[in-house]
Amino acid sequence: MREKLKALAELQNVDLEVASLRKAADVHPRQIAELERELGVARSAIEAERARVTDMERQKAEREQNITDEKDKVKKWEARLSEQRSTREYSALAREIDIAKKANLTMAEEQVELIKQLGLAREALKGKEADFGTKQQGLSARMAELRGKLGESEAQVKTLEGRRSGVASAVDSNLLRRYEVIRKKKLPALVGVVAGTCQGCNMNVPPQLYNNLRTSLGTDVCPSCNRIIYAVEALQETPAAAK
Repeated sequence: MREKLKALAELQNVDLEVASLRKAADVHPRQIAELERELGVARSAIEAERARVTDMERQKAEREQNITDEKDKVKKWEARLSEQRSTREYSALAREIDIAKKANLTMAEEQVELIKQLGLAREALKGKEADFGTKQQGLSARMAELRGKLGESEAQVKTLEGRRSGVASAVDSNLLRRYEVIRKKKLPALVGVVAGTCQGCNMNVPPQLYNNLRTSLGTDVCPSCNRIIYAVEALQETPAAAK
């Protein structure tokens, strides 16, 4: 009975190690997702800045074209002044020319201010792009590190699962079936009983059951939590075994 118990305990040690690795690795995908979100926010911000600069450049080009078109229109009107037959027509066209020139002057002043703001925006974008590049490099390195750790954990789990197959083959088939059923619900599925108390649920087991466990050095089921239980003495090395 003691050998059956030892085989099952060894199997559970493997399962506990696998569970521990998986629990520790579970945090990595969440951390990677958070870093990807942070990088996405930073990328969106820099793209918004680029779009703002692009829009200002579009405005600058459109205004330059408008100014050119308006100047050409004024030149044509000025050329037509001498063609006006009446003083009234002449005055009306001269007034239109004056209004157009003032509008052109206003547009030119606005263009100067836009060019100034565009220059500042380009410089700001240049700095933000440099900062984004540094941040992207750092976040990418951190994500690569986490993916590496995740890969290592998966490799360790795969190795342990391979080892588990060999360990499980040494466990009594009936005991193994019971263990697997319990393991799917809670782990550890195999727990010791110390001074009459189940270490899985901290409830006292019936005295007769405890005595049987100590005598047989085998296993039974906890009446409270339904885990497989054993007397801890069963896995303790005796002087004879130690020799």
